[in-house]
Amino acid sequence: MSVAVIKYNAGNIYSVIYALQRLGIEPLLTDTPEEIRQADKVIFPGQGEASSAMRYLRDKGLDEVIKNLTQPVLGICVGLQLMCRYSEEGDAECLGIFDVDVKRFPPNQKVPHMGWNDVKVDGGTLCQGLRSDAYLYYVHSYYAELSEFTTATNEYILPYSVALEKDNFYAIQPHLEKSGKDGEFILKNFLAL
Repeated sequence: MSVAVIKYNAGNIYSVIYALQRLGIEPLLTDTPEEIRQADKVIFPGQGEASSAMRYLRDKGLDEVIKNLTQPVLGICVGLQLMCRYSEEGDAECLGIFDVDVKRFPPNQKVPHMGWNDVKVDGGTLCQGLRSDAYLYYVHSYYAELSEFTTATNEYILPYSVALEKDNFYAIQPHLEKSGKDGEFILKNFLAL
C-alpha cells in the first residue's frame, strides 16, 4: 500500500511519518500533485496557521488536487481545519470539503486546548471500535463546529467536532501520532479502509 503525506508549510509532519513507520508503512512525503494522486491513501497532517497554509496549498495547486482526490484522505489537526469551508484563523477560505466553519475558542478561557482529553464517538468508520474510555492528545486554539459530518465530539469550553467524515474524506482534530495506542488504533482504521 502506498501512502502519501502531503508536504506544506506546517509543522509536526515528521511525527506522523514516524507513527506510520512504526506501523510498517514507509510513506512518501510530497507536494507533487501526481504523486499524491497516485497514492492508495493520502494523509494531510500538520500544525500551523490556516491562512498561510492555504496560501501555500493554492500556490502549489494542491487545493484543487486535494478536493478532487478519490482515494481515502485523512486530515489531522490543521488538516481537519483546512478541509472545512472557512477558518477564523487569518480569515481563511479553506478547501470546503466539509461545509463547516472553524472558530476560535472564546478568549476568556484557557486557550489553546492542550493535553489529553476524551472523545465521544457518534458513528462513522474512522473511530469505529475505539474503546469508550479512550484518551487522545489535543493542541488547538480553533475548533470545527458540530455538523452533519461530525462522527466524534469532545467538549472543551463548548462541544465541537473531533472527527468529520464525508465520502472518501476523513478528518480528526487530535494528534493521532502523539495519542499512544488509541491514536494508533485510529490510524490503523484509516489504513484498513
